[in-house]
Amino acid sequence: MTTKSSSARRRLPLAAALAATAALLGACNHGRDAATIASIPDDYRLRHPIAVQEAPDSLVVFVGQGRGGLTAEQRADVMGLAQSWGRQGTGGISADVPTGTPNARAASDSIREIQSLFAAAGVPPHAVTVRNYQPKDPRQMAAIRLSYPKLSATAGPCGIWPDDLGPSIKNNNWFDNKPDWNYGCAYQRNMAAMVDNPADFVQPRAETPSYTTRRTALFDKYRKGTSTAIVYPEADKAKLSDTGK
Repeated sequence: MTTKSSSARRRLPLAAALAATAALLGACNHGRDAATIASIPDDYRLRHPIAVQEAPDSLVVFVGQGRGGLTAEQRADVMGLAQSWGRQGTGGISADVPTGTPNARAASDSIREIQSLFAAAGVPPHAVTVRNYQPKDPRQMAAIRLSYPKLSATAGPCGIWPDDLGPSIKNNNWFDNKPDWNYGCAYQRNMAAMVDNPADFVQPRAETPSYTTRRTALFDKYRKGTSTAIVYPEADKAKLSDTGK
């Protein structure tokens, strides 16, 4: 009886030490999982933020060997690029002109026409830099490449799935009822692509001045007690019948 009691007393410290070690390891494991889960933001705007940065906007103008000018469609494209540069350009316009190619002479005539279109659109001459290049692939038709930097918004990349969507040992988000990593990425990327001015993501625009003349006229009618509605005398002339009057 005494021997059994002594043996039991000797096993008690060992069992206590094993239990304490297991509890300590479990606490460490729990702390690591909690830290990992807490590092993943729940808000999709924090997981997939929209970044505003500079990106090139380019236009390719194809020039044939026997044509020394631009077509009507190409002139419209060049004018459109010049107007876009005036609104959102953050740097100068680079014009890469092919040299040593069969259409090099036609391209030289076309770049002079492009420069005249830029001048007509209000682009200063010092904002255009002309550079010569030789195409690496002789089978490809050489063209004039116009480009300038502008503000661009982007988000992503999307389609990243670091964890399983279903229940799994490695998927802590499922057990904690948290959204998957890719959730909201497509929305953020589409929103960044659709916005007109990427600077609106950072700060609001200044208010435009009010139309003082029209506002004064409406206030004058309001003080006199007359109707402030606008009456168009010519509106009834376009109607085909008097039904509904």
